[in-house]
Amino acid sequence: MKDSQKTNVHKAGFVNIIGNPNVGKSTLMNALVGEKLSIITSKAQTTRHRIMGIVNGPDYQIVYSDTPGIIRPHYLLQKNMMQFVDTAMTDADIILYVTDVVEKLDKNPEYIEKLERIEVPVLIALNKIDKSSREEVLTLLSQWQALLPGAQVFPVSALEGFNLDSLLLHILENLPASPPWFDKEQLTDRSLRFFASEIIREKIFSNYSQEIPYCTEVEVEAFKETEERYNIRAIIYVMRDSQKGILIGNQGKALKKTGTQARLDMEDFFQKKVYLELFVKVLPNWRENRSRLRQFGY
Repeated sequence: MKDSQKTNVHKAGFVNIIGNPNVGKSTLMNALVGEKLSIITSKAQTTRHRIMGIVNGPDYQIVYSDTPGIIRPHYLLQKNMMQFVDTAMTDADIILYVTDVVEKLDKNPEYIEKLERIEVPVLIALNKIDKSSREEVLTLLSQWQALLPGAQVFPVSALEGFNLDSLLLHILENLPASPPWFDKEQLTDRSLRFFASEIIREKIFSNYSQEIPYCTEVEVEAFKETEERYNIRAIIYVMRDSQKGILIGNQGKALKKTGTQARLDMEDFFQKKVYLELFVKVLPNWRENRSRLRQFGY
């Protein structure tokens, strides 16, 4: 008598994460991937690029995409950022829409209408439930289910890791049968150079207030690896001389603090020593400059 063996079908697909600013999209993706790939701060519009995080199992590969928060664009940079969001809604195998317990359901209704018409599975993560009561969460779950009857709604806390296992199971259930899209050892589609610039940008968001973080862009000019360390030289672009002065600070102390914090985070992320040089340059109105935006990856 011959033993019958069950053949496992490999699943793979793109789970694109969208939602409004500050609902915890980046925190959720980092928690699902198990690595800090997207920068996280309390300020809105921290995420500017589309960043992929890849999770592999023996018979599956999930390619998560973190995207910028949905906003009404006021300048060309923001318009290009929203193109990342719109593309993510067209090339997904699963849409993971993230909201939270304080957000109004009617915010950005045009995107809710798009979710109603979309043909791929839609999962809604109601995030930050640790900041609300059980009764309030149940009410919101009911409201979201009524608003998008075709979607599945999950109460989660990305920060606390609550109910992420259940969300993962439903993602796996909805993944299409497919061979892996990326090498099974690959964690992301981005380079170390990219993450160096993102780490610097995160420290700028953390250390400076008002318009400074939104008027800066980081370009890694040199990224060289030796046996002992990475040698990195980066330029921080600002729009005005006054912003350059604030960024550098009295006797260069503010920039030195930012550089030290970024270097330590890079050493933790890269698992290798880092020598980091930071320079600040004025590039007027770079947010409206098409060629510069292309250069910066937008």
